[in-house]
Amino acid sequence: MSNPLEKARYLLAAHIPRQLPDDIGHEVAFAGRSNAGKSTALNALTRQNALARVSKTPGRTQQLVFFEVAADKYLVDLPGYGYAKVPHDLKDHWQAFLDRYFREREALKGLVVVMDIRHPLKDYDRHMLSYAVSRGIPAHALLTKADKLGRGQQAQALQAVRKELFSKFGDTVSVQTFSGSSKQGVDEARAVVCRWLGFGPATPQAADGE
Repeated sequence: MSNPLEKARYLLAAHIPRQLPDDIGHEVAFAGRSNAGKSTALNALTRQNALARVSKTPGRTQQLVFFEVAADKYLVDLPGYGYAKVPHDLKDHWQAFLDRYFREREALKGLVVVMDIRHPLKDYDRHMLSYAVSRGIPAHALLTKADKLGRGQQAQALQAVRKELFSKFGDTVSVQTFSGSSKQGVDEARAVVCRWLGFGPATPQAADGE
């Protein structure tokens, strides 16, 4: 299967709203706690080893980083969150920027929330998913580092997350297991992102991890 995401290239990093690209086309945003595997997931989806920097220092993503896949089609790496050691005023700035981005951005067509399958659905994961649901934007949960668990444990974790997401958000949030290192679930996740970017009807048969 062809992979349009392979053409992704760094475009810009926005720290304030006026630095954002024109609000047209299609954007898919990626969010995740520090060290949840967001950069690894982006690299796996695009089949590029260093598109998104994989850092041992959590919280390195401090801006909205745009990768252009095609004309007016972007992947957006959102600021990492969790235990990043940054001043409170900078965190407040990020929060206000993200609030405005989710509230006003018309080009935003989907949100991928990356969670370590061993520690899913922390408060901020739920917060990011709520952003998307409140705007009527589809969301997809990637349970990363699935290779760290056995198949039975993966199935249990997937079912537990699916049950909680459905109870809170209905069927507006899909979920799957994923591993950037073993490539488990990469094709399914890529199909979701490509569909949101408007690349056609590529619909995965196992997007929810089954």
